[in-house]
Amino acid sequence: MTFSQKLQRAISASESVLCVGLDPDLRKIPPAIKEQFNEPSEQVFEFCRRVIEATKLHSCAYKPNLAFFEALGFKGISVFERLLDEIPSGKIIIADAKRGDIGTTAEKYREAYFNYHRVDALTINPLMGMDTIEPFTDDEERALFVLAMTSNPGAADFLRLELKSGQNLGQKIAGNLKDLQNKSATHLGMVIGATHQTEAVPVMQEHPESHLLIPGIGAQGGDINRLKDTLANHQGMPIISSSRAIIYAGGDANNWEELVHNSAARFKESLFSITKRYI
Repeated sequence: MTFSQKLQRAISASESVLCVGLDPDLRKIPPAIKEQFNEPSEQVFEFCRRVIEATKLHSCAYKPNLAFFEALGFKGISVFERLLDEIPSGKIIIADAKRGDIGTTAEKYREAYFNYHRVDALTINPLMGMDTIEPFTDDEERALFVLAMTSNPGAADFLRLELKSGQNLGQKIAGNLKDLQNKSATHLGMVIGATHQTEAVPVMQEHPESHLLIPGIGAQGGDINRLKDTLANHQGMPIISSSRAIIYAGGDANNWEELVHNSAARFKESLFSITKRYI
């Protein structure tokens, strides 16, 4: 099954384009879990496991952010591996690692995430050049989501920077991805932030068939109604990601899992005007 086929099935089965980001911050884990588990790595595992259980009816994908697991050392990597088994089959798993290097280093990243961890997709930072992407391009079951127009204010420093051609850097990256897609079995998607939608449109036009990983809704304030219009003429499928606004929706409440469930359900409902195009 190709990545595109799996993504289509995941969206149809869940009737959702929502991706739940797993960004487990020890400072924000509910007290009930900390009282039950002393070891930080076990607190993180149990928190994420329960978040997955609470949101699985409302999401098509999960996006573990590797920084939050790596911060726990080798035990954190073990937690990441265990959580991969907790994510229901049929969901898209995106390792949010933002890797980007050349040659044999890129090949080892490919081995780690595609061969060993067996995730469906990996986020990539392309600023060292297209040769950082080429080692990943031989697997039709996988995808890369390449940073093209991110949701953070710092996107203005580089990705929104205008080149002599009149394009911004994000457009240049997107055009190069489209060219490489012609000889890549791996799907070459893009990360497009919901907070910079005006700047995102010309980037999307350079690679119109790319699937999109879209952060920036929820805590970062991206406008869902405007996003529907932004996506109207794009041929690829969107995966719309929210992390903090969902996984920490319960705060310190005893019924935090119910509140997380409800938050995911609200996001799913609010996105349905976008989702229905793809089911």
